[in-house]
Amino acid sequence: MSDTIRHVTIRGLVQGVGYRAFVDHAARTRKLEGWVRNRRDGSVEAVLAGPTATVAAVIEACRRGPSSARVEAVQDEAGNPDILNLRRAGEQFSVLPTI
Repeated sequence: MSDTIRHVTIRGLVQGVGYRAFVDHAARTRKLEGWVRNRRDGSVEAVLAGPTATVAAVIEACRRGPSSARVEAVQDEAGNPDILNLRRAGEQFSVLPTI
């Protein structure tokens, strides 16, 4: 089981700028578990699970985002195993459809 699970919501200009791919790459290269998806309200939502310091590093990267994004706010809350299980079966990290 992961050391920590964080549920993160990012607001600003974060859709249509490669933000999900940015989070996906940051999480996969660090071997984190979880998922990322767009929300219809214009935000991006992610669940990140793994070693505490590694999760914190990806959340810090989320505060910057890719160069074409403009991050205005990052909401970071404790997550739980149930929300982690929304990822696709058999995948360590998933890009999920917009909700």
